[in-house]
Amino acid sequence: MSAGAAPPGRPVVPGGVVELRVHGVSSAGAAQVLERPLVRQVAGDRNAGFYRPRPGHADEHGADGVTLEAYQWNDLPSGTVTRTLSLLFLLPFMLLNVAVWMRPGDRSAGTLVRPLCRVFGLSLTALYVLAVVGVALDLVAWQCMSATACTSDRDWLSWLGGRPVEVRLVVLALAPVAAICLIWWGATRPGRSFTALRAPERAASTHPLSTVGQWDAEPLMGRLRSIHVAAAFATLDVSLLAARAAQGAPAMTVALLVAAGAVLTACVVLVCAPALIDRAPADPRRDTVARAVRTVAIGLTLVVGGHLLLAPARWRPDGGLPGYGSTLTWMFVGHAGLLAALAAVLLWHRFRRPGRRPPAGLGVLAVAAAAGGLAVAYSAELVHRAADVLDRDATTGGAVIAGPARAYTWAIYGFFRALLVTVVVAVLVALLSRPGRRRAAAAIVARDFPSPPAEAAPRLRQVRTAIVRARFTDLLVPLTVLFAVLAGIGAATTAMALLRPAPGEVLERHAHVPAGLVAFGIGAGGYAVSAAVLGLVVAGIFAYRSAGFRHHVGVLWDLATFWPRAAHPFAPPCYAERAVPELARRITFLVESGNGVLLAGYSHGSVLVAATVLQLPPEVSDRVALLTYSSPLRRLYARLFPAYVDDAVLREIGDRVGWRWRNLWRDTDPVGDWVFSAHRPDAPAAVPGPPAGVDRRLRDPDGLLAPPGDSVPPPIKGHWPCESERSYTEAVRDLTGLLRARPGPPSGP
Repeated sequence: MSAGAAPPGRPVVPGGVVELRVHGVSSAGAAQVLERPLVRQVAGDRNAGFYRPRPGHADEHGADGVTLEAYQWNDLPSGTVTRTLSLLFLLPFMLLNVAVWMRPGDRSAGTLVRPLCRVFGLSLTALYVLAVVGVALDLVAWQCMSATACTSDRDWLSWLGGRPVEVRLVVLALAPVAAICLIWWGATRPGRSFTALRAPERAASTHPLSTVGQWDAEPLMGRLRSIHVAAAFATLDVSLLAARAAQGAPAMTVALLVAAGAVLTACVVLVCAPALIDRAPADPRRDTVARAVRTVAIGLTLVVGGHLLLAPARWRPDGGLPGYGSTLTWMFVGHAGLLAALAAVLLWHRFRRPGRRPPAGLGVLAVAAAAGGLAVAYSAELVHRAADVLDRDATTGGAVIAGPARAYTWAIYGFFRALLVTVVVAVLVALLSRPGRRRAAAAIVARDFPSPPAEAAPRLRQVRTAIVRARFTDLLVPLTVLFAVLAGIGAATTAMALLRPAPGEVLERHAHVPAGLVAFGIGAGGYAVSAAVLGLVVAGIFAYRSAGFRHHVGVLWDLATFWPRAAHPFAPPCYAERAVPELARRITFLVESGNGVLLAGYSHGSVLVAATVLQLPPEVSDRVALLTYSSPLRRLYARLFPAYVDDAVLREIGDRVGWRWRNLWRDTDPVGDWVFSAHRPDAPAAVPGPPAGVDRRLRDPDGLLAPPGDSVPPPIKGHWPCESERSYTEAVRDLTGLLRARPGPPSGP
């Protein structure tokens, strides 16, 4: 128990059974999980803790006399509005950290995917810096302050407008420096709240899923953080030196450019070196190497600033900041190259293992492409909106600045095209697959309700529609792969900016598409990105004032921050680093007190309990039973994370708990599904042995007509929890009987 935990109250009764419930994403609280109005905290702190009904309550115990307990962890990934808003803007970094865990199960493919994702993460950091450089140095220092019409009536700009160009560049370079320091500070601050509970000293399982929450990621993140900070400062140095070199390249400028390039090269080499990055225990020598590169990069930035001030040039302020457009374009081309390399590795893996389904293992490509696409869209929209503000508020009627780099226009065009084509294909797939999904839904409904009354026809249609919608989830993985391919092609088309044409000119000349139509599409794409960002901000603000907002905003964060940071250090911390070992320690305490533990995981909570079971020693797991419901283990995690959730680990979990495992699922659930077999109770199992007894299908809804005394029929529950249902109570009694039939270890003193 943490220092700030509530008093434990009445001790656990030896020889009993504790039903420990673990909720899914965005739970409303322990009272809702336990379905008891009055609860008390018995362990943990305000971020995550264990709760029980208050003693003396008329309904203190659960089914079959079990002791009820709930683990509430929903404040770990997103506890305040400020943290939620910060997650919104760190979404590309967070997605990339998820992508690196989506690697194929083949070890050889994983050794290539991880460094590629980390180098891609370096490019996202560089893009973050280039976006701030595009606003502060290109638009403001170089373009706006060189035009009197832009600085007039703007006191916050005019005070620097008459200064030499090198002074303006050095002063406004403080903006990207501040942006780097801000994200650096944010990356070092959040992880401290997750170090309260360390992982167990020894692993109970050798499966990769057991590593979640088992290792201390702080040394890894410290090294990655130093390398990314070094790359960020080196990117700023390259931008300043490229502008200086365009006015004439003295020996000192060339030497500094070589030094900045050497720092960037060193960063790429270091993130690809497993001996430096992946060694989890703290190693002073390896930490010193990463910090040395960071120190050199910061010192180089100071030298570059001094060089600009002490070696002035005859600046020719015309168009955009010299060298900036080329640097940005090559960055986008590098994005496309990294995605192409990632695709080549995954396809090579596919050809080596042709028996796997095509989408399996390709999630890393799709999510990495989505991370890159969002980063490009955010950056391009930031620069475009800043250019609009500077131009629109000018005292003259015409444009007073040249505007953002052409690469940003091509980037918005590519992102909007990928998004538009994916949406169109998704609509077509939904329409074309609907007849097949309808036939499957009709067969399910016919078996569940063989002789429905005539007045139940409208309700039957609603049930069929719910099943049809739930089955669309199975089509999302191929659609995300399509978006990844289109996003990669969109990143590659930004190379056209090196030839200096606009997208409208190229399409009008070669494809006979009116330039006005292309311009309209680019503008619509830009406003769509702005609307999406504004919507995310509004959702973050109201996330804790409305249960609906809290649910939808929390789903993405809770799912993404489950995986430890392994590709980008500026992403939010992983809450599983505390939740999984904390669950393991609590279960061990309950078992050593002479109790059996029925571990019940709902939705994403089933993933937490699965990882927890792998960390329990055999003498503890022998007194544990497992109940999962609405679980995405097979439907989503086995497809998206094949290296960590597969049939082998699911069978190992079953073996560890002696196959005291029940999984409840519904056909109307778009997220949860069966784990081993989709057979019905009256049909033969599709798998032999103990796994055949795990899955229990629930009919949804319970009936078609309103029961006596009610005015509405039973609801279609879909993905909602089922603790109050009879099927859940029966599963609890079944597993409790198995636990009580197994003698437990003697209780501790």
